[in-house]
Amino acid sequence: MTFARCAGILRHMPRPIRATISAAALAHNLAIARTQAGAAKIWAVVKANAYGHGILRAAQALHEADGFAMLDYVEALRLRSSGITKPILLLEGFFKPEDIVTLLKYKLTPVIHSIAQIEILEKVSFEGSLDVYLKVNSGMNRLGFTESNLRLAWNALEAHKGVGAVTLMTHFADAEGEDGIQGQLQWFGLLTRSFHAPRSFANSAALLRFPEEARADWVRPGIMLYGCSPLPFKSAEEIGLRPAMTLSSEIIGVQHLEKGERVGYGFSYQAAQEMTIGVIACGYADGYPRHAPSGTPVLVAGKRTRTVGRVSMDMLCVDISDIEQAYVGTPVTLWGEGLPCDEVAQAAGTVSYELLCALAPRVPVVEI
Repeated sequence: MTFARCAGILRHMPRPIRATISAAALAHNLAIARTQAGAAKIWAVVKANAYGHGILRAAQALHEADGFAMLDYVEALRLRSSGITKPILLLEGFFKPEDIVTLLKYKLTPVIHSIAQIEILEKVSFEGSLDVYLKVNSGMNRLGFTESNLRLAWNALEAHKGVGAVTLMTHFADAEGEDGIQGQLQWFGLLTRSFHAPRSFANSAALLRFPEEARADWVRPGIMLYGCSPLPFKSAEEIGLRPAMTLSSEIIGVQHLEKGERVGYGFSYQAAQEMTIGVIACGYADGYPRHAPSGTPVLVAGKRTRTVGRVSMDMLCVDISDIEQAYVGTPVTLWGEGLPCDEVAQAAGTVSYELLCALAPRVPVVEI
């Protein structure tokens, strides 16, 4: 859908909330990832409907990536049906024998992370060559093979006539934290020292913080592509990232409170003095975090203010006492351009990933 058509539809929508997705910002952020990646190839991680940005929309904007990484077969097939022929990596691999046919038909690369998957491969008879990623558990202890069964998995894949190229991968648990990646890299090296295959390591945090050590042959940036920082000590702006999603709305009501009056469900906020609040058309049914406390930052008419009271299903309230130009119809930014999603997430005690992925289907999307 074109921007002009979207804009025309929005003029007739009774509710002003919308999410604006910037293809230019996505492409810009990928370019930063490319600079960090050096000679390594890039899997652009577009799982969870591209972190709420729209799988097809994001893939088109990120077309300079070398491939796309995701989990959902339906999303992978949507990319294939739209004409995208670049490699697609399925981060949780396959789940049942009949998936093998789909993998071969659509040229999808599964991650092999369990003996159960090895057993399926050995039982299913198929023609063709299936490239795979072999996941090594280097200490995160989610998915992947350990010291006790990695050799068994490697030998099985090497001996399988239907298996093509094998790439080794692992996932870092604390690339943004104190532990970093050195311990996991060392353990990975010990486990795989006798295996000769390409390797894939870096997520966004490792790519930005430890590019030299974590590049390997393929990198897998995710959250940085959408304009958020994976590093608690460095903002997206400092990294040079641009927000790909801006969630905006308008004031739909104004209330003047006397000292002692209260706001919202549970009367959780009490005015310490005379104040004016604006009621915004955005709530947790739109994807705004219900647990966001009073004080969560918001932009009203481009000026920073804060939420007051509990977030409702369809509305939230903000303090507009010091914003003279705030009235019904005044624009509001919940996160995005001018207000980093990371900052809103931190105030709400969560991460930007959750906010972006939680964007509700009822929120209209405008592409720019």
